[in-house]
Amino acid sequence: MSSDPYYDPYDYQIDEDPHPVWRRLREEAPLYRNERYDFWALSRFQDVLSASLDDDTFSSAYGTVLEIMTDEPNILPIMIFKDKPEHTQLRKLVSRAFSPKRIAALESSIRELCRQYLDPQVGRSGFDYLEDFGARLPVMVISSMLGVPESDREDIRHWTDTTLHWDGSAEGGAEAQAEARRSLLNYFARYVAERRKVPRDDMMTDLLEAEIELDDGSKRRLDDEQVISFIGLLSGAGNETVARFLGNFITILARFPEERRKLVGDFGRIPRAVEELLRYEAPSPVQARRAQRDIVLHGETVPRGAKVLLLTGSAGRDDREYPDPDRFDVDRRFDRHVSLGLGVHYCLGASLARLEARIAIEETLRRFPEWEVRWKETERVHTSTVRGYAKVPIRL
Repeated sequence: MSSDPYYDPYDYQIDEDPHPVWRRLREEAPLYRNERYDFWALSRFQDVLSASLDDDTFSSAYGTVLEIMTDEPNILPIMIFKDKPEHTQLRKLVSRAFSPKRIAALESSIRELCRQYLDPQVGRSGFDYLEDFGARLPVMVISSMLGVPESDREDIRHWTDTTLHWDGSAEGGAEAQAEARRSLLNYFARYVAERRKVPRDDMMTDLLEAEIELDDGSKRRLDDEQVISFIGLLSGAGNETVARFLGNFITILARFPEERRKLVGDFGRIPRAVEELLRYEAPSPVQARRAQRDIVLHGETVPRGAKVLLLTGSAGRDDREYPDPDRFDVDRRFDRHVSLGLGVHYCLGASLARLEARIAIEETLRRFPEWEVRWKETERVHTSTVRGYAKVPIRL
């Protein structure tokens, strides 16, 4: 007699490879209930897609990370923890920093950063792809956009990593998280105060000077708390997801050397490969929402106020949407995935992430067409919302 499927977002063993568990959820429990952590979960592509687009029913205002969800709408001035119309107002303001023109202008500087990190590794027997390159590149890019001094960027990366780490316990980890969050916000608060006195040509100054257009047509500027929260969000999201993506790239291509050879022989395949990597292994595979009404799904009722996890990582392997979904194929053609979200909460930095990913892959393959992963020495990060590697030593 087989047991019912069980999914725990904090279980390290499941986190090593959640796909067998997610497959069982899709087949046996497409609307899954976890009593221990008091959440429901959607695992099929169409369900995740529909919920992502229905922000009136699936609210982000109570938090989008399971362990920090609140019973009342969140008072924190963080854009991803807001529903419309406030989310729309804030997103419109911040989206100016991610205009196509501004993002395209970053290509040469991103490529130069890749050279700085990768060229010293040429001729060596190996290096840690994440620690020496993959985790450093995104923090340098987003910190440069924000105007953070280069000497402080490793501190920013460390604090960000710590704020996201969670093992499901209420002790130790929570205290370290809170301390790292304080350090991060206090750091940015100092720079916001400086920028108010001496503006510069950077994103931080842009946020201070930008104005929100309210529903009545009036305008106002962001206060310090809102600016600091924005900067923390942009810094954390910009660092973590791209770093995890690059860890997925280096490990997945090691497992699929034939697909790697295709990319080495034709860099024109890389943009499509980026989308396939996102589908195959979502860097942020779990998004939390709170139901705003009773919802009937798969013959069961999710009550108003319930916590609902959208398993975007599972949706990318749903064979109802993708034929042979566990096969990684750089030439796979498909129209959509949910790994960067959809609807009003579609990833604000998606164009920047894709640009960094494409350039990082090009520059890696240009120098290192082959590698092996030293699997026993790899280490993962552990959070309830971001999944991937912290260390990936490779042999050249």
